[in-house]
Amino acid sequence: MVSLPDDLLHAIDMEAGRRGTTRSGYLRALAEETLRRRSAHRAQRMAEIDAMDGPVRCHGGGVAALVKANRPEP
Repeated sequence: MVSLPDDLLHAIDMEAGRRGTTRSGYLRALAEETLRRRSAHRAQRMAEIDAMDGPVRCHGGGVAALVKANRPEP
């Protein structure tokens, strides 16, 4: 169950009707498209990072120590 403001729900219902689908169908399509774009953006960004210095094969030896050294004091 999801709570939405009445004006937003009305706009969603209007757009769903314009597209000839249900509220649920329209929201599902929006969610799928958003997640697909996010996944594609991540893949593109990872490829850009790999192109900078070549693919990262592992974290290397000093990552844990570096994280611990830079952790804020309690």
